[in-house]
Amino acid sequence: MIIGGMITSFLVLLGYIWKEAHSNWVRHVILSFPHFPDHWPPLTIFFISDIHRRIVSSRMLEEVRGKADLVVIGGDLAERGVPEARVRENVRRLREVAPVYFVWGNNDDEVDYDLQSVFEEERVHVLKNKAKVWEHGGVPVALIGVGDVSRKEADIDRALEHVPPQSFRILACHNPAIVARLREEQHISLVLSGHTHGGQIRFFSIGLYEKGGLKWQGSTAVLTSNGYGTTGVPLRLGAPAETHLITIVPGKPTPEKKCLSKTGKTM
Repeated sequence: MIIGGMITSFLVLLGYIWKEAHSNWVRHVILSFPHFPDHWPPLTIFFISDIHRRIVSSRMLEEVRGKADLVVIGGDLAERGVPEARVRENVRRLREVAPVYFVWGNNDDEVDYDLQSVFEEERVHVLKNKAKVWEHGGVPVALIGVGDVSRKEADIDRALEHVPPQSFRILACHNPAIVARLREEQHISLVLSGHTHGGQIRFFSIGLYEKGGLKWQGSTAVLTSNGYGTTGVPLRLGAPAETHLITIVPGKPTPEKKCLSKTGKTM
């Protein structure tokens, strides 16, 4: 009886951690900034990172379709063994939501095909130490993408070379370690990152990395995602797979514990 109970408990736990790894959470985040002009319309970003071997759920994307101004892939779209056809299918699905922007992760160059060519053919905008600037409400917004920190390819100053000084600045970098390199005069309002998987497997709230979430460093909001896929084993515990629909509005800085307005889940 005891052994049977232990086996049953193990199978239940295994099913649970498999489910956490394959869930499709869209975390709806509202971030307010005092220097985001109140005459601007809200700016909404769908952020997904660390897809790795997963297929992005079409049902999940239905929840964000028509709501996002742009899609940002925060690196590790692929890894060794991920076929080109899967990468193409994922970016095509994401492109149906909004224009897609990509920053490189530490696993993306493990594939045995030319990922850069795939991006060009699929009309994905790759930001490696450069920025995309556009008008939003009559004022420039800059999405700044930098290379991977662990490969010593990140160069924020180079990425900022042609960014207007009065722009609202969003920095996308695969690894949240980029935060240590920020300087006040760079005026970065928001950092989007992944890489850590939130520890992926956490025991009693303890993991190899911090669980994803929002933190403030001075006037900069740093949003680190648990990521959508997994690495090593297709399992998660205490750090479920997630994506983010981020809406930026004017106002007082959003408290760290109040940024999530609601959460949608599609299985």
